[in-house]
Amino acid sequence: MILSEQEIIRRQTREKLIETGIEPYPSDTFEVNVTAADIHENYEKRKTDYKDISIAGRLMSRRIMGSASFAEIQDSTGRIQIYLRRDDLCPDEDKSFYNNVFKKMMDIGDIIGIKGYVFTTEVGEISIHVTELKLLTKSLKPLPIVKEAKDSDGNTKTFDAFTDPELRYRQRYVDLIVNPEVRDTFVKRTQLVNSMRGFLAEKGYLEVETPILQPLYGGAAARPFKTHHNTLDMTLYLRIANELYLKRLIVGGYDGVFEFSKDFRNEGMSRFHNPEFTQVELYVAYKDYEWMMDLVEAMVEKVAMDLHGTTEVQVGENVINFQRPWKRYTMFEAIEHFTGIDISEMNEDELRATAEKLEVPVDKTMGKGKLIDEIFGEKCEGQLIQPTFITDYPVEMSPLAKKHKNKPGLVERFEAIANGKEICNAFSELNDPIDQRKRFEEQLELGKRGDDEAMVLDEDFLRALEYGMPPTAGLGVGIDRLAMMMTNSNSIQDVLFFPQMKPEKKIVALTSGQFEELGVAAELIPILQKLGMVTKEQFAEAKDGKLHQDVCGTRKKLKLKEVKNPSLEDVQGWIAKAAE
Repeated sequence: MILSEQEIIRRQTREKLIETGIEPYPSDTFEVNVTAADIHENYEKRKTDYKDISIAGRLMSRRIMGSASFAEIQDSTGRIQIYLRRDDLCPDEDKSFYNNVFKKMMDIGDIIGIKGYVFTTEVGEISIHVTELKLLTKSLKPLPIVKEAKDSDGNTKTFDAFTDPELRYRQRYVDLIVNPEVRDTFVKRTQLVNSMRGFLAEKGYLEVETPILQPLYGGAAARPFKTHHNTLDMTLYLRIANELYLKRLIVGGYDGVFEFSKDFRNEGMSRFHNPEFTQVELYVAYKDYEWMMDLVEAMVEKVAMDLHGTTEVQVGENVINFQRPWKRYTMFEAIEHFTGIDISEMNEDELRATAEKLEVPVDKTMGKGKLIDEIFGEKCEGQLIQPTFITDYPVEMSPLAKKHKNKPGLVERFEAIANGKEICNAFSELNDPIDQRKRFEEQLELGKRGDDEAMVLDEDFLRALEYGMPPTAGLGVGIDRLAMMMTNSNSIQDVLFFPQMKPEKKIVALTSGQFEELGVAAELIPILQKLGMVTKEQFAEAKDGKLHQDVCGTRKKLKLKEVKNPSLEDVQGWIAKAAE
């Protein structure tokens, strides 16, 4: 394990604490009776309630001024200033706890518990006067230091913020500590789910759970993840959707069921796609897709009101208004509106020629439905900013939807699109088992042509339909996409605590021989290791002047008089060899 100088020092401090008799990770309960937000919101209204408070949080900053200090702690609700006096923490003659432990052995990032009372400083800042302090957790890694300063206009500017997406998504725990607005995003995501759950539960629909491991994947057009069950000696798939199981429950006699589910699709990743995602699926008997459109409008409007107190939500440069009613286009109307071409009567060859004319990427594996979907996706979807329903899809695009009651060749299906992206998909569900089997068989033929997202034939689901499923409306809402919009997040990774990432690159430290190959004298190797310069990549990216200055400064700091400083030319030589 490669440690920075700060990490080495903190580990040494941990040992000193133990030697002093202070447990750096105590197991005792620390009772908390107040939060930072509670104090800020209510202190001025009821000051007498804050004479004896107990609070815990992470040490985020401190200003030591001899026998007194100011610091700032952060709990789950925000930050608050604390004031510490040596004589309060050490009322007896022994002042070592303040002089040695607090001043020298506590670091930014440590978690502490304090007791005291709230007061207002001379400049009017609500603060806690500390009478007792206890170390609850020693932090062995330094936090990224986010600096703030006022500009000439009095506006606060942030410097050295923890903004690198690679680090933020991989080390979400650090992101949550130093970027409070990130915590707010995930609070809103939970509020969104609770709003939808409450909306559906109030209507009397039953929340259920269905299998994640499935012997056949179905309910969507996507590639699955595959695994093997050793005991049963059978292949299983992580579900790509829970639709077919929920519809089995409608067959079984429930009038309305829904599930907030984790689904998995083995496909590309982007700022709108993660292989593991969350959606809610809802199925209601004796309803159709027209009824379901009204429900979606009402539910999403309620979510916006619950989260923001208004139906207008800022999403990037756009203000999206989720107020009912939403605009509606049929699929063919939308394509004609945005391209000027009526494709409603075209066959597969004509569609392929039209796609090529419109410069829409297509390939020979695509059937009629996929070609229409590609034209719509390339030419229409991105232009639908305000919430819009796209309805009445070609039957080839929707193997699980019921044929349209009035329009031959189409099915009763809609998607809701906002800010250029789909947020939900819904059908009048196909409940004719003979027609469903035929559609599955057509999907099998597409699979033979090379479409690896074609659906498979599920005999047990067909058997369930043969027992009779009532007319049913079904809905799937992408929670991650909706959360992106409701929190004005630019990427799906911003609304997932732990998005899927490529494996972290393992740092391989240079050996003594490899240091010498770069031209580093043996006596300088410990200095470079102390500076954290331990990989070839670090040398290749280093600034020669700064590295030279750091090496010379560290040699002086360590009082290594017998070690000769390298010249600037020596350092430039190391960097040049590392870059070869």
